[in-house]
Amino acid sequence: MKKIQVSPSILSADFSQLGTEIKRLEEGGADMVHVDVMDGHFVPNLTIGPPVIKELRKHCSLKFDVHLMISSVHKYIEAYADAGADIITIHPEATDNLIESIYKIKKLKKKVGVSLNPKTKVDVIKEYLNNIDLVLIMSVNPGFGGQKFMPEVLVKIQELKTIQKNHKLNFDIEIDGGINFENSKSVIEAGANIIVSGTTIFKSNNGDIKKNIKLLKSV
Repeated sequence: MKKIQVSPSILSADFSQLGTEIKRLEEGGADMVHVDVMDGHFVPNLTIGPPVIKELRKHCSLKFDVHLMISSVHKYIEAYADAGADIITIHPEATDNLIESIYKIKKLKKKVGVSLNPKTKVDVIKEYLNNIDLVLIMSVNPGFGGQKFMPEVLVKIQELKTIQKNHKLNFDIEIDGGINFENSKSVIEAGANIIVSGTTIFKSNNGDIKKNIKLLKSV
C-alpha cells in the first residue's frame, strides 16, 4: 500500500496571507500543496492564475499539485508549468484531445493528473492510464469549496485499484471534495492514497494544521 499523503487545498486559506498560509502548511507536515485553478467558464468560480502561483512558489519547497478547472486547457498547460506546477491535473471534458494534452504535460517534465467529475466514468480514461501519474476523483461537483462529500464515488476508487492490480500500474489515486475526519477512513480504505482537504485542514481544531493533517491520515 502506498504511503498516505495529504495535499491541503489553498482554496480554504486566507487569500490575503497566502505566502504565510503556505509556510504554515509546510511547517504543519503537508506532503504537497493543492492549487485549485478555476476560470469562471469550465466551473462557476474564479480563483488564481500563473502569476500568483509563480510568486507562491518562492515561499514553499513542497510540490505544487495544480488542478486546472479551465477550458480549453491545452493552451494554458505551458504557462502553469512555467509558473512552478509539479503536478498538472486536467479534466477530459476541458480538452479536445486528451492524449495530446497528456503528452504536452509530459514533454514539460511535469507529472500528469487527470480528474474525474462525480458523473464522469473511469472508462473515459481507461486506455490512457499507463500514461497518467495521478487520477483525481472529485467527490463534489467542482467549482466551490465547502461542499458535502458524495460517497457514491468510492466505487470509482475501487475500480481504479482493480485496474492497477490487474495491469500492474502505479498511478496515484487522489480524492478531493468534502473530505473530513468522518469520511477520510473510508476514502483510504477504498484505495485513495492522496487526500485533498481545505476547510477541515484550515478551520478545524482552531486551525491546528499539524493536528488536522495527522487526523486525516489516521485509519
